Amino acid sequence: MTTASNNLTPSVHRLSISARKGEKKQNVEEVLINSGGIEGDVHAGSYRAVSLLPFESFQKLDHPDLTIHPGDFAENITTTGLDFGNLVIGSRIALGKKVTLEVVQVGKKCHNGCIIRETVGDCIMPREGLFAKVLTGGELKTGDSIKIIE
Repeated sequence: MTTASNNLTPSVHRLSISARKGEKKQNVEEVLINSGGIEGDVHAGSYRAVSLLPFESFQKLDHPDLTIHPGDFAENITTTGLDFGNLVIGSRIALGKKVTLEVVQVGKKCHNGCIIRETVGDCIMPREGLFAKVLTGGELKTGDSIKIIE
């Protein structure tokens, strides 16, 4: 199974967290992930505690009136080089030295008032966002490697 897209080594591009729902996520250099999710993030403790989105998808929403940054879709982990086409519910992903996630949901309904959908007419999160539960926790940093576990 191929894990890379665009000939890039799959890695963590950015990590983003927010303490409250509806609050813009802030990019951080490292996070601690435990069995409930990412410490300090509002979604920790939920069934879909960690969200992932490929940075390559941001290019699909190129618009002169919109600048999109990692975390703007409320994703926790923005990746580069990871082929999301190979990921389905039940897929397992190894991140960094210890973290293992299992995909529990692909995509989510875009909420009312989504500035991205209103400006561009489309949003990638319903099709390309992934949600995962934590199988093994640990420290995760930007630049850490990602691998699909076969």
